Amino acid sequence: MPLPDNGAPWPPPAFGSLYREMRADDAWYSGDRTRLADVYRHQEQRHDGRRRLWARHRHPQPGRHDTRLHIPLPADIATTSADLLFSEPPTFTVGDPATQARLDEITDAGGVANTLLEAAEVGAALGGVFLRVTWDTALAPRPLLTAVHADAAAPEFRWGQLSAVTFWRELPSDANAVWRHLERHEVGRVLHGLYEGTADTLGTRVPLTEHPDTAPLADSLGAEGDSIETGLDQLTAAYVPNIRPNRRHRGSPFGRSDYQSAHDLFDALDETWSSWLRDIRLARARLIVPDGYLRDHGPGRGASFDDDREIWQALNIPPTDGPAAGITLSQFAIRVTEHQQTTDAIMRQAVQLAGYSAQSFGLGDSTATTATEVTARERRSMITRDKKSRYWAPALADMLLVMLRLDQSLYTPGLTPERPTITFGDSVSEDPQAVAQTLSLLQQAQAVSTDTKVRALHPDWDDGAVRAEVERILAETGAAVPDPMQAGLLP
Repeated sequence: MPLPDNGAPWPPPAFGSLYREMRADDAWYSGDRTRLADVYRHQEQRHDGRRRLWARHRHPQPGRHDTRLHIPLPADIATTSADLLFSEPPTFTVGDPATQARLDEITDAGGVANTLLEAAEVGAALGGVFLRVTWDTALAPRPLLTAVHADAAAPEFRWGQLSAVTFWRELPSDANAVWRHLERHEVGRVLHGLYEGTADTLGTRVPLTEHPDTAPLADSLGAEGDSIETGLDQLTAAYVPNIRPNRRHRGSPFGRSDYQSAHDLFDALDETWSSWLRDIRLARARLIVPDGYLRDHGPGRGASFDDDREIWQALNIPPTDGPAAGITLSQFAIRVTEHQQTTDAIMRQAVQLAGYSAQSFGLGDSTATTATEVTARERRSMITRDKKSRYWAPALADMLLVMLRLDQSLYTPGLTPERPTITFGDSVSEDPQAVAQTLSLLQQAQAVSTDTKVRALHPDWDDGAVRAEVERILAETGAAVPDPMQAGLLP
């Protein structure tokens, strides 16, 4: 299928509802007050009939500041989702030692672990993310794995599987025209197109050399003039849904955002915190003084009260005025408990709706010290993590295989590509003190070997590293048994 025709509406109208939902999710994820106000400019009411906080007071009165406060819980939810999946980098395993060494080199040098963290965080906010494999021989001697946000892609699915996808980006320009670079991934090739249009239409397609950001691609195009042949029977892109099903679009292959159905809770949280800060502002101590206590600065210059002054001259105050003529302190109470309980309840409901435990956000008892106790208290978060990892593993394995196949054709001809096995790292690390105490007790009971202790302390080490560490420990403690042949103990 070719690239879009000139003058085509953009973004594609078929994805209009999805893009609008992503726009709202993106506003909450970014925490940008202007974006939130723009999104809810025409959606003034929540489902409960009350006016949304971010639809009010868009233009405050002159001399007054916008006192609305945003609490970045949505961003925290997305970050927590990514941390649970990829805070410990996954391991990629193949059978061939040479392929394994090259795969380790590609993933380590290419920063794949960091790319996955970024992709998982954005995917949690927008409902999914795309992984794209590309290459630039002048930039790096290996294929590159990149993340493309879901609101910059127009995918095509067949039987729930990604069959093609068009990515786009807006390029910088000094003119009023909007320049867009479209990159379409199909099986066996990648098409590139440059368009000069308006905010809502693609406009006219022009040569890639017309813009400095796309000019370097022109030399890589094939005979057709708009595509780069990959020589593979696979797509060089994959879609990773955050989690399914998408409750608003049942049957859709798109994933759902962690924020789905939680926007009202986010709005209520911001409203509660804004009310709390308003209490603090109103509760500042204020002095009410009679006019006689004010110092006159002359006609048209007003008057002021010096609250640091220590000595005051006698004032001509009638004795019948009594205390009313003196200084009065005004200070209101701050409803701390009520606001704190309300915010905690809203946050618990929001994170539970997203599929996480309250403890993952510091809302529960944090006295647990061992990994077993932490896992038990965060069981809901662990279940959500395991579900999301099952969506990540197939797509990530496919892209790593594509990277190895491209590496074979471009950089390492003798390589034998294999589809890697993905093993996700532990999301909860054992407390070192608890591990040391456990190993000490087992050693005192003579129930554990040095080899087992080293493996328990370093579960990520291979057999060679464990063996070397055991030999060093035995040598340092004098527990190493000499070779009988060298010691002359055998006849």
